[in-house]
Amino acid sequence: MFERLKRSPTAARGTMPGIALVVDDEPHIRRAVRNTIEGDFDRVIEAAGAVEAVDLAAAYRPDLIVLDLLLPDRSGQWVCAELRRWTTVPIIVLSVLHSEAEKIRILDEGADDFVTKPFSPAELLARAHAQVRRARRAEIPGDEGVIRIGGLVIDPGARTVRRDGRDVHLTPTEWALLRAFLKDAGKTLTHRRLFTAAWATSAENPQQYLRVYVAGMRRKLEPDPVRPTIIVTEPGVGYRLQTE
Repeated sequence: MFERLKRSPTAARGTMPGIALVVDDEPHIRRAVRNTIEGDFDRVIEAAGAVEAVDLAAAYRPDLIVLDLLLPDRSGQWVCAELRRWTTVPIIVLSVLHSEAEKIRILDEGADDFVTKPFSPAELLARAHAQVRRARRAEIPGDEGVIRIGGLVIDPGARTVRRDGRDVHLTPTEWALLRAFLKDAGKTLTHRRLFTAAWATSAENPQQYLRVYVAGMRRKLEPDPVRPTIIVTEPGVGYRLQTE
């Protein structure tokens, strides 16, 4: 099942041209997601099942997939695993995730982000924008230009950071974490993934290690470390670099 939509005025202006695939077995959820994002894509297509979703992804090569986990034929985890065999398309899971362990598992299995039901249209659209921008930045080989986030100016190539015109010193471990955040800006990264990026070894409690280092990075990078807006916590799951 899929639907071709005419090119929208917003997409015609080039806001986020491309194709989005919405996968959910409930028609009213598909309709709600479509109504949220259709103004920012050239086309929105829909699938009601897992196998159909993989087939449509192969045929249309979408720029974004919004995926439910509970599908009638196979699971959303199966869809993620199948897609990750051949594509890096951003996948936002939209589901009633009952536990932190489930969220961590789906992120580790290949999803890029998650939004829980019932969802906020504004939040879903913001995360969709972030994921598509991140994916398109990754398509430019060797692009490590200067990055600006509010008052921060980060030059990964020169290993320099300035906040409001002043130099900020980061330790080697903080740099490793910052590079991991920048590589997947806008993507929710699990504690385990961040720990591996910085230390490359296992630990009994990566969450505790990261809490200490992230607190230090927030003191150096955030306008208000008590109310962080750049390195955002996903409770029990990990962190996300918010670039806007």
